[in-house]
Amino acid sequence: MPTYRLAALAVFLGATTLPAADWPQFRGPNRDGVSTESGLLKSWTKAGPAKMWEVKNLGLGFGTPSVAEGKVFGLGTRDDKDGVWALNEADGKELWFTPFDDPRKTNQNNGPSGTPTVVGGKAFALSSKGKLVCLDAKTGKLDWQVDFVKDFGGSVPGWGYTESPLIDGDKVICTPGGKNTLVALDKATGSVVWKAAIPKADGAHYSSVIAIEIASQRQYIQFVRGGVVAVGASDGAFLWRYDTPANGTANCSTPIFHDGYVFAASAYSTGGGLAKVSKADSKFEAKEVYFDKRMQNHHGGLVLVDGYLYGEASGKLGCINFMTGEIAWTEPKAGKGSITYADGHLYYRNEGGKGTVFLVEANPKKYVEKGRFDQPDRSKTNSWAYPVVANGRLYIRDQDTLLCYNIAAK
Repeated sequence: MPTYRLAALAVFLGATTLPAADWPQFRGPNRDGVSTESGLLKSWTKAGPAKMWEVKNLGLGFGTPSVAEGKVFGLGTRDDKDGVWALNEADGKELWFTPFDDPRKTNQNNGPSGTPTVVGGKAFALSSKGKLVCLDAKTGKLDWQVDFVKDFGGSVPGWGYTESPLIDGDKVICTPGGKNTLVALDKATGSVVWKAAIPKADGAHYSSVIAIEIASQRQYIQFVRGGVVAVGASDGAFLWRYDTPANGTANCSTPIFHDGYVFAASAYSTGGGLAKVSKADSKFEAKEVYFDKRMQNHHGGLVLVDGYLYGEASGKLGCINFMTGEIAWTEPKAGKGSITYADGHLYYRNEGGKGTVFLVEANPKKYVEKGRFDQPDRSKTNSWAYPVVANGRLYIRDQDTLLCYNIAAK
């Protein structure tokens, strides 16, 4: 990995060193679904890659695991409590489970849906009802907690809070929604650094914050109920918004940012679009470049590789030119699912049926499949957790089961 990227990641996660192959937060080191790992299998046998271990009874939940500091972390509902679990990365042995909130029991996605963020020996995680905790990553001991509803006037979204907290330097950035749409907390104590009041007082939805820079201004971007919004990193001041990609039901997928442009998409007959964000005098503006209803992406996210977006496009795996919006190809047999990129390939997981995992070339010219396998011990619930690639391994979660596969070429 280039030195400048390692330095950027150290600032982003507030750490002095960061193993390049760890996956310490939702969508990986850069929060964009892209792994920098190399030396991975270029194709799979008919049976798929070799399974290294499998763990059951972790607790119900749709959240994606994270991998850091020699451990695998996740959220689940166990013994009628939402909590965080930690496993030994080598063999899957459970190290600890810390319950910290009562679960939701009101809708289809019972169980927490976020991903713990792990940095500097601490794990930060959010329950479905909006309790944010900081835990000691080695022992699971609680350091501090806040409550989005009681402390910030937030309102639990219809399917619960699903955010994966962002750590940026000494701050934790998260989204209670409403009058305090976003807040920044001191990473060490949980005390308030700033509160961001967004025009329209948007409620929280189901995406997670990313950190970007435009015109030398560090900003935090979030996809809330009414659209994509941005605030200043230093003070939480509102900067701009882009509303076209939002729908009234569920905005789930994390926006993609590159070189001053932001792409965001949602489902429910909406679609996806690109906006150019620029600064004139002292104000920022997001101006739409294109929008296409065929680019509906429900919850499985997108990855940007060499100028092309890959991910679900209206129920199919699709490839889209980032700058023009031209659809290069779509493949219906891969269906609707979630995506991660590593070493020239897409790891794509179908949400239904057998929970099939596909290995596909990141090829803008055509769909080239290099392997697939059906998940064993499949639950009867949609498989919404994203594939995770870390340290030569592929992690697949299905409710209370986590499977670990060896995808290293040697």
